[in-house]
Amino acid sequence: MTLAPPPMRLPALNALRAFEAAARLGGFAAAAEELGVTPGAVTAHIKGLEADLGAPLFERQAKGVQLTALGARCLPALSEAFDSLGIAVQTLRAEAAPQVVQIAALPAVAQLWLSPRLPGLRAAFPGLSVSITAMERPPNLKRAPYDMTLFYEAAGGVVVARDEIFPVCAPTLARHVKAASDLSLVPCLSDAVWSEDWQVWAAEHAPGLVPRGPVHSLFALAVEEAVNGAGVLMAHGALVERHLDSGALVAPLPGRVRLDRDLRLGFARPPRPGSAVARVADWLRSSGEGGL
Repeated sequence: MTLAPPPMRLPALNALRAFEAAARLGGFAAAAEELGVTPGAVTAHIKGLEADLGAPLFERQAKGVQLTALGARCLPALSEAFDSLGIAVQTLRAEAAPQVVQIAALPAVAQLWLSPRLPGLRAAFPGLSVSITAMERPPNLKRAPYDMTLFYEAAGGVVVARDEIFPVCAPTLARHVKAASDLSLVPCLSDAVWSEDWQVWAAEHAPGLVPRGPVHSLFALAVEEAVNGAGVLMAHGALVERHLDSGALVAPLPGRVRLDRDLRLGFARPPRPGSAVARVADWLRSSGEGGL
């Protein structure tokens, strides 16, 4: 009588995910943040996996953890497997809900560039559902439930707008800013994330300028303050185009600086031609080239 071989007994999937994330990111806390669990949960999963395997995967040290030789050898194959699994799940979701598009975007981009375009996008694709999630860093699209990202990046993806910076302010304040030297007499508004923008621009157009003024944690708030006449903002052109077109903001000085990055759409893999993701991506690219 022929006996079938016993099925392979796999370790718990969550334990494997915890190990792969901790090994790839270099620590339990970073893995916990990515997976949306507590560091204690990651620790418990990895301890259980090590007990199941009968071998340690990490060396516990005073300043953190370090992969064992066994853990280091297994990491590449596990990372590739989870990437493939993530892409397969994305394909399932896309096929199950072909009229739903999920976009992850930088908060300032979501508020100032993407939001004004949503009415036109809905009109162009009736019945299409577009969801926007704002986050500070691009997610790993092989693992996260998004179809595309919209961030300022130096390479990759599809360019929808160039990134250049220049001073903007309300028309009433522009009367007092006739030359770069006048910037030392007015408040210079800054965004905490792009805190170096003033220095980058000044190095080329106003050497010696020391900008002084409020620093905001949200670029959209800094834009509103500039519209309200609170000061001169070092703006990213694509994010203030609507305000420049309406006249709410003006560029009082001619100097602009082109940065070594662009506003780009990112994908885990090229979208299937004719799919909702491909159509939305093409529409956003065209709208970026043509403005609002």
